[in-house]
Amino acid sequence: MVIYQIFTRLFGNRNTTRKEWGTIAENGCGKMNDFDAATLKRIKAMGITHVWYTGVIRHASQTDYTHEGIPSQHPDVVKGRAGSPYAITDYYDVDPDLAVDVPNRMAEWESLIARTHAAGMKVIMDFVPNHVARQYHSTCKPAGVRDLGEDDDCNMAFSPSNNFYYCWGCPLDLSQIAPQSDYQEVPAKATGNDRFDNCPGRNDWYETVKLNYGIDYCDAGGRSEHFSPTPDTWIKMTDILLFWASKGVDGFRCDMAEMVPAAFWAYATSRVKKAYTDMIFIGEVYDPWQYRTYIASGFDYLYDKVGMYDCLRAIICGQRRAADITAQWQQTDDIRDHLLYFLENHDEQRIASDFFAGDPWKAIPAHIVSCLLRSNPYMLYAGQELGERGMDKEGFSGCDGRTTIFDYWSLDSLQHGYGDLRRRTAQERELFALYQKVMLIAENEKAVYAGSTFDLMYVNPQLADRQFAFLREMQGELLLVVVNFANEQVTTHVTIPSHAFDHLQFVEQEIGAKELLTDAKCTFNLRRDEAVPVEVPANGGVVYKMKIKKAMADYQLNEHNKEEFPPAHTAEHLLNQLMGRMFGCERSNNAHIERKKSKISFIIDHKPTRKEEKAIETEMNRLIAEDMPVTFEYVDRQHLPAEVSLDRLPEDASETIRIVRIGDYDVCPCIGKHVRSTAQIGRFELLGTNWDEEKHSFRIRFKIVQ
Repeated sequence: MVIYQIFTRLFGNRNTTRKEWGTIAENGCGKMNDFDAATLKRIKAMGITHVWYTGVIRHASQTDYTHEGIPSQHPDVVKGRAGSPYAITDYYDVDPDLAVDVPNRMAEWESLIARTHAAGMKVIMDFVPNHVARQYHSTCKPAGVRDLGEDDDCNMAFSPSNNFYYCWGCPLDLSQIAPQSDYQEVPAKATGNDRFDNCPGRNDWYETVKLNYGIDYCDAGGRSEHFSPTPDTWIKMTDILLFWASKGVDGFRCDMAEMVPAAFWAYATSRVKKAYTDMIFIGEVYDPWQYRTYIASGFDYLYDKVGMYDCLRAIICGQRRAADITAQWQQTDDIRDHLLYFLENHDEQRIASDFFAGDPWKAIPAHIVSCLLRSNPYMLYAGQELGERGMDKEGFSGCDGRTTIFDYWSLDSLQHGYGDLRRRTAQERELFALYQKVMLIAENEKAVYAGSTFDLMYVNPQLADRQFAFLREMQGELLLVVVNFANEQVTTHVTIPSHAFDHLQFVEQEIGAKELLTDAKCTFNLRRDEAVPVEVPANGGVVYKMKIKKAMADYQLNEHNKEEFPPAHTAEHLLNQLMGRMFGCERSNNAHIERKKSKISFIIDHKPTRKEEKAIETEMNRLIAEDMPVTFEYVDRQHLPAEVSLDRLPEDASETIRIVRIGDYDVCPCIGKHVRSTAQIGRFELLGTNWDEEKHSFRIRFKIVQ
């Protein structure tokens, strides 16, 4: 899944006047109709699966549309001539700036959705749940819908029945923003960034007001929740989501999701997904400690801004080591499929700006890592693939390294990239081609979109500062990816550890490889714990693809499920050996090994005493505590270890046999999954036993506690 974020107002604008603080008449504005079939085909060809059209819902603006029946906005509570797309004035309307025919703006949006789908891509749109514009008033709401705030008791600072918070008895004071302002708001509503007094400052979100989801932020005892009965805001905002879902959009990017209670998201997402089962929700959540809470509340993906974005940015700028990527993905490994990686968006500075890297090429290794390290989504911001610098001084948005979201403007990079392609510079062509190649690898290589990842950094300390290396594998297709954040080309040697062979289940081999970014070919000699030479360009990377020989064919060495819980499965090996040593019996042929509870039977000469049963549990936990290594080797049938008998193998076992060793204690043929050492098993608890006198079968029930 690769999302292309487009600031819709800018994308198709071909006006090059670019007057600071210019009006729409002076500087022009992109339209929804600019996304014709040819443009969408170009976007799709990059490997894009989803387009996020940013700024579609009508928001506060200084442009006058009163002749179209659209209420005007006071300039003192609008940021910039064009206004912020996150200061919504009507949740049920489309922004008129984006329409060629303003009265038919909703039809133009519906047509764009249809064209995007026809081009083979899905549509994401904004949902801004935390705040609205100061002068919010819906003129397009469906019949019977009550407007936000329409039924509020503004004499109450907080009421769970209100949609807004009020500074009771106090007018809004804009003296820090517009000292001579004649804007009137009595009583003042709380400001969108959780400012609950009547005097916002210039750095506040003063153009917005906070929505009330049933939390009293100013309660004397601290924040208190009032979620029963269901707050009116919950119902109204869920209805808004359902309204836009009915237009055919495929997902919502939810602005500042963590400023809205998780309980609301559980309520809203469940209702929307019940009606539209394939709908996705992407949340802007900056607190990693809350990631799992919001995922549990129905979010499919969350921005990993304070995680991977901050890490990669610091590496690009030489402030952190490349090896820190490992620690970053490990912290969120349990929710890895839910994280959205990105390097730019409308809030962040452009990579090529003087405030970030000053050079678009320096982001290429981070782009490769973001796209190929995992199977989770990646987001590209329009212009990033063309080296957009974001160094314009547009008006409300000064020269800050960001592309404005407040002003009417246009970008040469987007004009070259999607308007007149003949005007592309050599750098734009080369950069675009490289971005495209990486994203197409993510889209087309099954090792990336569905495969396993193996981080190689723990055995390659020589790479730690400016290089990063990992493997991806799926069904015999292996990718070796090495990136270089340094400004000079490097030739390094990348070790492939034994554990990678075992984990990805391939054998030592000499094999041909193709480098997917350049089509260069070479041969690698893959040996356990040995290095392969790799040459990596400055600020770049290599992606070598190999068709490897797998370690195992589809054969079965026992009757156990291949997907067993590794700690319990490893404990089974120990228990088999222990029972043989204690009672002189054969390994079990009757076992059911599961995460919650396991059962295993042995044929022995007598019913064990309670003392012997206790000894089994005690000895198992002693063996686990020894932390014996669990290792693997592959042999043919003619070279089995002496401890392994041929009669223990099924008749259809392949010629290549996988042998599992637990220290010097146990050896056994097995294709199941195991832990790396016995200490990772956990505690062995014997839950009970059964004795069958006729068969002399002793049944053990146990579980693993971690």
